[in-house]
Amino acid sequence: MTDVQKWVPDILGAPFEQLTLLLGTDAEGDVVATLVRSRPRAAALAPLVDVDVLYVHGWSDYFFQTDLARFWNRLGARFYALDLRKYGRSMRQGQTPGYVASLDEYDADIAAALDAMRARSRGRARRSPRRLVLMGHSTGGLTLSLWAARHPGEAAAVVLNSPWLELQTGAIGRQAIAPLVAARARFDPLGTNPVVDLGFYTRAQRELGTLPDSPEGWRPERGFPTHPGWLAAVMKGHSTVAAGLDIDCPVLVLLSKGSTSPIQWSDAMTTTDSVLVVDDIARTATRLGNRVTVIRVPDAIHDVVLSGAEPRAHALAALRAWLIEGALAPIEARV
Repeated sequence: MTDVQKWVPDILGAPFEQLTLLLGTDAEGDVVATLVRSRPRAAALAPLVDVDVLYVHGWSDYFFQTDLARFWNRLGARFYALDLRKYGRSMRQGQTPGYVASLDEYDADIAAALDAMRARSRGRARRSPRRLVLMGHSTGGLTLSLWAARHPGEAAAVVLNSPWLELQTGAIGRQAIAPLVAARARFDPLGTNPVVDLGFYTRAQRELGTLPDSPEGWRPERGFPTHPGWLAAVMKGHSTVAAGLDIDCPVLVLLSKGSTSPIQWSDAMTTTDSVLVVDDIARTATRLGNRVTVIRVPDAIHDVVLSGAEPRAHALAALRAWLIEGALAPIEARV
């Protein structure tokens, strides 16, 4: 590793840039995360001109949602997306894709990202401090929920796009299998779990035309292989959420109105969540804090912002209203 890293052009093209964040080493070699940014132009009069957004992707994923970045930039916010260690831009040869033994390991990734985001503002004491909005999808939503609860006062708002807050078996099923998963994680953390992703979620996005081609290995059709150590880490996160968090800022949860079983392909998968049981997620979301808003989006898929045109527009309009009319007042309205 080198000690000095610089912003360089990103694979998404202008105006996106990326910065490699050095995180040290583990048994598989050098560990890095990658921060991608897109900055607004002529944002002085925009309502969120003092806002930085940090987006975190879900399982078997990386950041490529350029329309989402443009949405935030149009509101005046600086948009940043983090490819976590061993995902996407941050994957290195010989690493186990996506693997961590605890979701707390991502504290280092997030800390490095925030440090880089704030670097340009250092020494400008006369300026008002910038507000941080966290946005996470699926497993990224779980990770950021836990992080926000452990770091009170850091975020001004949290936006969760179909967060994976509960196992698909529901709480009773999770509690029943948790001891077995934990035991296997202790003795065989990198063992192989059964394949549960049959590729239908990827097919739904391709049929909608919202999934671009990915660099090889970054987003496999059926997702990454899963391992007992990783699953135990996720289930520990689920248990922590179920016990109740105390996120101290407004939280918005965007979800589809319906779910479809991922066992067999159906056209309904292009208008429903075929990954999570959204009713369970909606109920569990009430455990995140005291100011939680849940918006159910008709015809949305698991990644709401990769849905068809109408549900995608619905979701972004709802997000804009929630931000500007409630969670984040325009800068000129603050006292």
